[in-house]
Amino acid sequence: MGRVAVTGSSGKLGRAVVDHLVETGWDVVALDRVARPGADVVSSVVELTDFGQAVEALSGIDDRHDGVDALVHLAAIPAPGLVPNAATFANNITASYNAYSAAIRSGVRKIVWASSETVLGLPFDEPPPYVPVDEECPPRPNSTYSLVKTLEEELARQLCRWHPDLSMTALRFSNVMYPEDYAKFPSYDADPQLRRWNLWGYIDARDGAQAVRLALEHDAVGADVFIIANADTVMSRSNADLLAEVFPSVPLSRPVGPHETLLSIDKARRVLGYEPAHSWRNELAHLGP
Repeated sequence: MGRVAVTGSSGKLGRAVVDHLVETGWDVVALDRVARPGADVVSSVVELTDFGQAVEALSGIDDRHDGVDALVHLAAIPAPGLVPNAATFANNITASYNAYSAAIRSGVRKIVWASSETVLGLPFDEPPPYVPVDEECPPRPNSTYSLVKTLEEELARQLCRWHPDLSMTALRFSNVMYPEDYAKFPSYDADPQLRRWNLWGYIDARDGAQAVRLALEHDAVGADVFIIANADTVMSRSNADLLAEVFPSVPLSRPVGPHETLLSIDKARRVLGYEPAHSWRNELAHLGP
């Protein structure tokens, strides 16, 4: 364990990541454009598109901290269409470059960061080449947001080439959910087209946080990518039914279970030891009628 900076600490995934890292013994420095409420962690407001602020935020801020051992970079405009495309591109690529460069200058050699399921071809208006989709699928960005994530993955590869002792792990998170989001899941069965855009995938924020911790603990150098989704789909309908109706011509690369995620987490399981602990089905079952 050590001190880790978490950018985007007030975001939907960031809140869960900070809580989980604190619970598992990490000393967390929370960095965001808005202050984290409460006094459970050191929190500072930072604008990562300003390189000077990024350097100071990671190398030390007065009496807040005197440097960090690792970086978890989650800060970004989190989805396509929230602002004009040029603004998404300018903010996200600049913030990521600044965060990575500032971390490296500060001596950090362990970086875990949020890539996205969108690099796999989302939205899947054009069918995927096969299912379950995995890390062997070439990137197919279909939005400016996704294009930036794809460029960031290449940026990580080149930075690791420049710095052979650097570890940069990209986690391609699926659609982040909290337990309160699960009440609407049963309604998706009426129209499978509503969630075809990401092959009916999701990630419970708590399992996303688990993946971040495992990536921090993973002893490897170089750049790597992992799809991070929950073990099941958002649907009660079976995969056989869904694929026959929505993607009848898409081949299976291997047999899949009736509700198994079609965003393959096999690599994350094998390499990181990732195993989702939460499912919307269990959450709703605990609530009862």
